[in-house]
Amino acid sequence: MQMTRGGRAAVAGVAILAVAAGTSPVAASDAAGEPSGLGRYHAQDVDWHDCALGPDDATGQELDAAGAQCADLTVPLDYTDPGGRTLTVAVSRLRAADPAHRVGPLLLNNGGPGGPSLDMPLTVGAALGKVAKTYDLIGLDPRFVSRSTPLDCGWDIGSTVFSAGKGRAGFKESVARQRGLAERCRETNRDVLPYVSTRNTARDMDVVRAALGAQRISYLGYSYGTYLGQVYTELFPGRTDRMVLDGVIDPARYSQTLLADSTRANERALHAWAAWTAARHDTYALGRTADTVLATVRGIQQAAAEKPLRVGDFRVDEHFVPLVYFGGLGSDLDKPRAELATATRTLARAADGHHVEPGAGLSELLAAMTTKAGSQQGSVQAAILCGDVATERGTESYWRDIQAGRKKYPFAAPLSYNITACEFWDDPAEAPTVVDNDVPALLVNATGDTRTTYSGAQQVRERWSRSRLVTLPGARQHGIFGEYGNACADAQVNAYLTDGRLPGRDVSCRS
Repeated sequence: MQMTRGGRAAVAGVAILAVAAGTSPVAASDAAGEPSGLGRYHAQDVDWHDCALGPDDATGQELDAAGAQCADLTVPLDYTDPGGRTLTVAVSRLRAADPAHRVGPLLLNNGGPGGPSLDMPLTVGAALGKVAKTYDLIGLDPRFVSRSTPLDCGWDIGSTVFSAGKGRAGFKESVARQRGLAERCRETNRDVLPYVSTRNTARDMDVVRAALGAQRISYLGYSYGTYLGQVYTELFPGRTDRMVLDGVIDPARYSQTLLADSTRANERALHAWAAWTAARHDTYALGRTADTVLATVRGIQQAAAEKPLRVGDFRVDEHFVPLVYFGGLGSDLDKPRAELATATRTLARAADGHHVEPGAGLSELLAAMTTKAGSQQGSVQAAILCGDVATERGTESYWRDIQAGRKKYPFAAPLSYNITACEFWDDPAEAPTVVDNDVPALLVNATGDTRTTYSGAQQVRERWSRSRLVTLPGARQHGIFGEYGNACADAQVNAYLTDGRLPGRDVSCRS
């Protein structure tokens, strides 16, 4: 499960300002007006340098070519013990090209949980156009992610979210695997797991803010990044300037079964994709009706339940075949739909016993999901989610939910209701964040979003009465700004980031 945009799994001397007292939730303020013990982190020198780590670092080379710089900032592992063990968080900065009209830093988060965001000044900068010239665009790999001090449990797979499969035996396999994943993380990273959380990532963001010499930050977050942004506003009120939340998570629904709310949307998206594919039978040869295409998908799942499919060097069982479809249903644009149809042809031939080799996109996806190549990403994703909201529900509660949903949602329910490693995780070090403030923000969501459902965006809009909601009716897209090509939505975001004025009312942008 990558709660990232578009359905994808990715300042020369700094003037230090004193920080207002009473903003840290974990430490009292000292006489200097900074949270006790954090002054050295807020006042640290930022050593900006080239981003490329070597000749094979394509992301770093692209950042360097664009004129960006990178740095590693020091943060405490445990904010209740700022004098103790430390971590580094990797940041990138593309400086404002129009300093006379500079607004300040715009922090960027691509979602996840656990998605790297260091390269986002490049991707978001293109969507911002001339607006980018007025911001220092700040990419940040959250703690334990990618270039920041890493966490890796040494798993043999790369996702802690997968389908329960077709029956009771498959569910029992899920339970055993999730228990094993949790135990492996406990064995390898017991000392840091209590500090892997959204709340601590938000605290790191505030260290970044202070180290950049800013009193307030602007923020653009996608998907899980919308939850991170909301947590930041709760822990550090008054520290945000302009906020854009794209693909909005309702904090009240943030749980270890994070995808449960999207069950119906994913089932509908599968049917819509099947209809699109049937209309292109001459290209994909998967059937001339949606029902025929869906029958092919069911046949693939049945074959994988009987014996894992051989796809090149990969073995794809009933737990991971549905994840291929989930990954492809994050967008209703032609390109991802075509990629899913092509992958289906490959899987269908494998189900029929033919030797098949996956294309580049499917190969990358299967490697990330089903092999140890995805271990770091999957490990930190689970650690963040479970570190936030792990609750022992009892394994049978998941089975009951799956069975109750299976008839109406045969594809989505076994995936979105399935047990996760959080069932076997230690209790979180802190209670989940209750977001009960009211912050001006621009919210963006499609009505058919298959990750962060539209009703969640509506709930946040109702709670934040000063916010405004930009809606894309009918679109089945996760991540809109700079991703979907909707000129209306992109213009709304850019207008707000330009002058800081929200629309007078909510906006509907037709696809």
